[in-house]
Amino acid sequence: MKKILITGGAGFIGSHVVRRFVNNYPEYEIVNLDALTYAGNLANLKDIEDKSNYRFVKVDITDVSAINNLFSAENFDAVIHLAAESHVDRSIADPSAFVMTNVIGTVNLLNAAREFWKNDYENKRFYHVSTDEVYGALGEQGMFTEATAYDPHSPYSASKASSDHFVRAYHDTYGLNIVISNCSNNYGSHHFPEKLIPLAINNIKNNKPVPVYGKGENVRDWLWVEDHARAIDLIFHKAKTGETFNIGGHNEWKNIALIELLCAIMDEKLGRMKGDSAKLITFVKDRAGHDLRYAIDSSKLQNELEWVPSLQFEEGLAKTVDWYLNNEEWLNNVTSGNYQAYYVNQYKGR
Repeated sequence: MKKILITGGAGFIGSHVVRRFVNNYPEYEIVNLDALTYAGNLANLKDIEDKSNYRFVKVDITDVSAINNLFSAENFDAVIHLAAESHVDRSIADPSAFVMTNVIGTVNLLNAAREFWKNDYENKRFYHVSTDEVYGALGEQGMFTEATAYDPHSPYSASKASSDHFVRAYHDTYGLNIVISNCSNNYGSHHFPEKLIPLAINNIKNNKPVPVYGKGENVRDWLWVEDHARAIDLIFHKAKTGETFNIGGHNEWKNIALIELLCAIMDEKLGRMKGDSAKLITFVKDRAGHDLRYAIDSSKLQNELEWVPSLQFEEGLAKTVDWYLNNEEWLNNVTSGNYQAYYVNQYKGR
């Protein structure tokens, strides 16, 4: 039996990865580590929390002693590292928190892996999940490849770029068996509603203004979160050590076009008149250092590991809207803060 530590497993992307591994690999023991900060929500995993091959541990990756004690006790075969502060606006307000979690926390995990795996690096694996934002911004042409030079523009992307460099350095210096992936913007169920798509869905549903930065001209490549989890699965099992893979949806949308599409879908789902939801669109002052365009070239992943996105964006967005409309309790608990009591109620006495 392989024992895999998945960090950040109560978050948006992490919960989809945990669910996939728990359900698809019953012979694996999956340990979900999360500090349960504002974006960590164990209710995301209610459907698997009682599975025999799943366990949760509440640990902060910035706590060196806790990380070392966990590695000493558990004898992990692999780490899939997703734990991170990830919201650009929050990084602008408090860069230090991003340095602590994304840089220091990653180094703490690397140091534990280096120490406790030192006699068997070849048969262990450290998978670091990162972002396309480390590459900076694109003009109207071109795409990010695995060879694109790093050029981060926000405290968030700078912290993720630093963590990427440390992971590669531990491979080059110590021989740690690592892989890295850099993904584009994800969308789907269980997304904390401060990010663009779930925020817009919730605001449209409640007839509140839908904020759009600047003129909405910024372009992002959108990737369905379950396609991302499937790519992580493939890379974890099949990639050669030291390799990097870009994961993208081949799905570029200007923010304003995305919001207009979302408004049209919401009108249909909520039985509103065509154009009603679009009246809620409100342009706000642009974000500081806002990158104009991201676009991912994922041809390496497609050619080497035979991965392709499974959904057209319109279909995936409609599925996402359906999930939020059908899970009002989850959304209400998240927006009210009540979700943070789930850990205490569910795990007391365990």
